[in-house]
Amino acid sequence: MSLDKDVDTYEELYNSFKWEIPEYYNFGFDVVDKWAEDRTKLALISIDRTGKHDRYHTFYDLSVASNRFANVLRKIGVKKGDRVLVILQSIPEWYIALIGMFKLGVIPMPGTSLLTSKDIEYRINRAEACMVLTDLDHADSVEAVKANCPSLKHMMLVDGKRVGWYNFDEEMSEASPEISQEEIGKTKSSDPMIIYFTSGTTGHPKMVLHTHSYPLGHEVTARFAQALTDKDLHWTVSDTGWAKAAWGKLFGQMIVGAAIIQWETPGRFDPDGLLRAMEKYGVTTFCAPPTVYRMLIQLDLSKYKLKLRHCMSAGEPLNPEVIRVWKKAFGLDIYDFYGQTETVCVLSNYPFMPIKYGSVGKPTPGHDVRIVDDEGNELGPNEEGNIALYIGEQRPPGLFKEYWKDEEAMKKAFRGNYYYTGDRGYKDEDGYFWFVGRDDDVIKSSGYRIGPFEVESALIEHPAVAECAVVGVPDPKGIRGTVVKAVVVLAKGYKPSEALTKELQEHVKKTTAPYKYPRIIEYVDELPKTISGKILRRKLRKS
Repeated sequence: MSLDKDVDTYEELYNSFKWEIPEYYNFGFDVVDKWAEDRTKLALISIDRTGKHDRYHTFYDLSVASNRFANVLRKIGVKKGDRVLVILQSIPEWYIALIGMFKLGVIPMPGTSLLTSKDIEYRINRAEACMVLTDLDHADSVEAVKANCPSLKHMMLVDGKRVGWYNFDEEMSEASPEISQEEIGKTKSSDPMIIYFTSGTTGHPKMVLHTHSYPLGHEVTARFAQALTDKDLHWTVSDTGWAKAAWGKLFGQMIVGAAIIQWETPGRFDPDGLLRAMEKYGVTTFCAPPTVYRMLIQLDLSKYKLKLRHCMSAGEPLNPEVIRVWKKAFGLDIYDFYGQTETVCVLSNYPFMPIKYGSVGKPTPGHDVRIVDDEGNELGPNEEGNIALYIGEQRPPGLFKEYWKDEEAMKKAFRGNYYYTGDRGYKDEDGYFWFVGRDDDVIKSSGYRIGPFEVESALIEHPAVAECAVVGVPDPKGIRGTVVKAVVVLAKGYKPSEALTKELQEHVKKTTAPYKYPRIIEYVDELPKTISGKILRRKLRKS
């Protein structure tokens, strides 16, 4: 990518940006190995699950180790184009394995640590994967379905020994630390690189296939949305199985030379431990989904002395009240940005541009984002429609190649010169974009269209609400067809009551339009979510 000149404003940045996509590109060789020429350049800090021990890796360490792993794959017969399911926690082996696969042209399929045997069987068979790389925690789940997966030929453990499985450390100890790109063959930027499975919040998981140009798109994510430099220590909270890890724990960060920190945290999330680790290691930039920020602001934030200079959020829209509490504690805004498993960051707020709380900002350089109707007609300011990416002149490198093996989903997503995200939103008169909700999540009640995010933002401003989710459900009285239902997790010190329900309803009426208030409020201890923190609204609609 390039800029025509030094820029001072958003308009100059956006208008002067150009994509430069080479015919051949490989993240392992062209990024990791290039940084490795400085053998002291820090790439990764990994904290173990106890929080007491850590491992430091330079780019040189990752370069050599990934060469070894590529040679391990060659030895056992895994070749370019083969698919490998990778289920690992936030540990160095995840990086070593993925970078080694990229170098060889093998296609990793990262999976979350919460995959069940049924999930594993579906992914292996859907993608015809030939190998699984995982740990002892998931070995039984793989063994349970192995007989049902005819394409599965190889299994490898990173942390133990088991009959019928390769051992990562043993294989690595015998592998050569050198590999020749000329010998194994170069990868084109258009070659398949990685497959992510969608979170399945609204249906069956789809296979999102990205090419080797995908990391180039994430340079925009890192340089502009995350404002990273090669002096930063960056922490993104994400399970390694979701594309959020590619956004914040791998591609863009390594391209710009920022160091990455990660913590292996199986089990329940520890907000106090996270902040203490950020304090200890001197984290300078931080990104987390809204659900994490909502948990963090329940703590006494005055106890933590952080070195943060920039904070971000993505995954779902961030409620303005959370931003206000965070800024009061640390003097820092949280910059919301937007994208999907299928894309890189395409909308963002920037440090050099005023924030409108609740907005996901403006298009990132190299991305032409518009609000259009179902026929592809662009809509005017404040008109709600489809959030779509215009690809008529040039397809940006961070946009996925296809929903693999799913022609129906492709026809729905790509229409005319647009990629339809499946999300609803609007653009205001200043060019800021506002997220309304997934198309499937927008509530249609008594002739009105109600976006769940606006109601959720109103509710979370009330001190009794720690977290909430809003969905549309059938009207129990059979009058309105669909009504608004809020599922609420209460803050400490509050208990469910009819009086509190009425108080919350009145609060929403005063904060938003009266017709948007939740006619049903249910109190729960915990909201159902994916491991990436996204709320599973389809489960709430069924409850």
